Amino acid sequence: MAASPTGPGTPDHRGPARYLWWVTVSQPRRVALGALLGSAWMICLTLPPYVLSHAIDDGLRPGDRSALLSWSAVLFGIGVVNAWLAIMRHRTMTRVRLDAYFRTVRVVIDHATRLGAVLPRRLPAGEVVTIGHSDVGVISQTLTVTGPGVGAVLAYVVVAALLFSVSALLAVVVLVGVPLLALLVGPFLSRLQGAETDYRERQGALAAILGDLAGGLRVLNGLGGKAVFAARYRDGSRRLRDEGYRVGSSMSWIQAFGLGLPALFLAAVTWLAARMAAQASITVGELVAVYGYVAVLVVPVTFFIEAGYDIGRGLVAARRVVNFLNLEPKGLNGSPEEPAPSTERGSPERGSAERGSTGRGPAGRGLAELRVAEGGLAKASAGAAGRTQPSGASPGGTGAGARPVRGPQVPSVLRDPQSGVEVAPGLLTALATRHASGGTDIVDRLGRFTPSSATWGSVRLDAMELDEVRSRILVADNEADLFAGTLRAAISGRWSPQEDALARAVEDAAARDILLGLPDGLDALLEAHGRNLSGGQRQRIRLARALLADPEVLLAVDPTSAVDAHTAANMAARLRAARRGRTTLVTSTSPLVLDQADAVYYVVDGRVTAVGRHRDLLTERPGYRRLVSPGDEDGDETEKPHAPPRHEPSRHSAAEPGHEALR
Repeated sequence: MAASPTGPGTPDHRGPARYLWWVTVSQPRRVALGALLGSAWMICLTLPPYVLSHAIDDGLRPGDRSALLSWSAVLFGIGVVNAWLAIMRHRTMTRVRLDAYFRTVRVVIDHATRLGAVLPRRLPAGEVVTIGHSDVGVISQTLTVTGPGVGAVLAYVVVAALLFSVSALLAVVVLVGVPLLALLVGPFLSRLQGAETDYRERQGALAAILGDLAGGLRVLNGLGGKAVFAARYRDGSRRLRDEGYRVGSSMSWIQAFGLGLPALFLAAVTWLAARMAAQASITVGELVAVYGYVAVLVVPVTFFIEAGYDIGRGLVAARRVVNFLNLEPKGLNGSPEEPAPSTERGSPERGSAERGSTGRGPAGRGLAELRVAEGGLAKASAGAAGRTQPSGASPGGTGAGARPVRGPQVPSVLRDPQSGVEVAPGLLTALATRHASGGTDIVDRLGRFTPSSATWGSVRLDAMELDEVRSRILVADNEADLFAGTLRAAISGRWSPQEDALARAVEDAAARDILLGLPDGLDALLEAHGRNLSGGQRQRIRLARALLADPEVLLAVDPTSAVDAHTAANMAARLRAARRGRTTLVTSTSPLVLDQADAVYYVVDGRVTAVGRHRDLLTERPGYRRLVSPGDEDGDETEKPHAPPRHEPSRHSAAEPGHEALR
C-alpha cells in the first residue's frame, strides 16, 4: 500500500477510517519521526516543574547558591532542547500534512481521469472541486494527531508518574480528571460531525449550482433565466449559512470547553495541593511542581480535544473522498452504467471532450483528441488513450477475463446491431435521428463508450483491447472541451505537427477565417472553454482538431450544428474531401451535410427505418423529409425497421491510398 516514487499508491476506500489509516501508513517513517519528536517535546514540557521544585527546595530555601545555579542551568538547557524539538516537530508534521494533502489530491485526480466521460454524469463539477480543494485540506489536518496527539498521551502518563512521587491522591485526581474532561466534550464532537456532514453536502450542491450558473451565463441571459438560477443560488446560500451557524455553534462549545475545562481543572488541583502544603503534607517546592505539572497538562488536554475535533472532521471529509473513489466507470466491465440525469445534446451532464483515436495524423504522429470515457484515461484534448482500465466485456461478450483479440486488419464494416446502423469502410455515412440523444447513443456504442454488442468486421468491439479501440476510432463530440492556451495548442494537442499539416486541418474545417480574425493567428490566446470564440468558431476548431488526428474511423457528432448554412455547406464539402477513402460517420439533420454523404441512415425510435442517398430519402420518406426540412414538424410516422444491406467492397475499396495505411 506504500506509494511508489511516481504514484500515490493504492488507496483503501472501504471506509473513511480505513482511508485515513491508509494515508497515515503510506508515510511510516515520517509519521514515526513526527510521533517521536512530538512525544519528546511533550515530555520535555513536564520536566521544568520538576527541575523548578528542586531549585526551590535544594537551592533557594536552604540558601545553596551552587545548587540553585546548577538547577537553573539545567532548566535553561531543557528550554533550549525543547525549543529545538518544537521546531523539528513542526517541520516534520508540516511534511506529514503536505504528503497527505498531495497524496489525496493525486488519488482524486487519477480516479477522475480514470472515470473520464462518466464523471460528469455521476457527480457535479462543483462537488469534485470541493473535494479537491476543501476535503483534502481537512484530511491532511487530521494527521496532526499522529505527532502531538501521541505525545499528549505520553505526557499524560509521565505527569501522572511524577505526581505519584509527590502524592498518590493528586496522581489519582489527575488520572481520573483528564479522561472526564474528554468525555464531557464527546457529545459536542458527535453533534459537530453531524453538522459538518450536512454542511459539506450543502456546500457541494451549492458549488454545483454556481458552476452551472457561471458556465451557462450567456445562455441564461438570452433565455431570461439568470434570475431564476440566481434565486436558486441565493436560497442555497441562505441554507448553507444556516448550516454554518450550526457548525459554528458546536465549534464554539468545543473551543470553550477546550479552554475553560482545563483552567477549572488546574484551579481545582492547585487548591487541593495548596491545602496539602498548608498541612505540611508536601513541600513548597512540590506545590510549585504540582502547579507546573497541571499547567503543563493543559497542553495535552487541549490536544486531546483538538484531536477529537480533527478526527471528526477528517472522517466527514474522508467519507466524501471514499464515496468519490467508489464511483466505478461502469459500462465496459460488463455491468450497466447508471442512467445519466440527461443525455440530450447540450445537457451539462454529457461529457465535453473529444474521445478516441491516436490515429496517424498528418504530421506523421499519433494524436488522441479526447476524453476517454468508461474504462479509459482522459487526456483532456490530446494525449494517448488510457491504460488504467482493463478492457472488460459487456453482457454477452468475451468476459472481463478473456484474452483481448486484435481488431480487423483490413477495412471492415462497423456495426451497431441494436439500431441496425452499419458504417461502411471508406465511405462518408450520415445518421439522421429524430432526437439528438438517439444519434449520440449510437455513436457511443460504436465508439465503445457504452456496453453493446457492436462489431467491427467479425470482431466484437468489447473483445478488443481498449487501447486499440481508442487508437483507431475517434469520437469527436461537438461540445468537446477547449482548454486555455494558444489556438495552436488547442488544435495540436500534446504533439508538434508541421505547419502545413496544421494549416491543412484548419482549411479542411473551414476555420481559416478564424485565424485571419485573430491578431496572432495560431498563436492567439484562447480562454478556458474557448469563451472568446463564438459557438460556431469553437465547433470548427474542434473539427480541425479531429481532422488533424486523422483517425482510421471518425465518428463526428453534429459537427455543423452551431454554424450558418453557408459555413455548414463549406464544412461538409471539405470534410468529405479531407476524409476521402477514410471511414467516417456524422450525425446531422442538416440537408447540406446529408447531401454530401454516400449513405444516410434514417433512425426512428432507435432503429433504422431507411437507408439511401439523401435525395432519394427526401422523395421516398415523408418523415425524413419533415425531419430535415427547416420549419417542418417531425410528425407522427410509424416506420418499419429497415434491414441494412450488407456492404461489399465498392469504389472506396482497400485499393485506395487511404486504406493502404491501415494494413
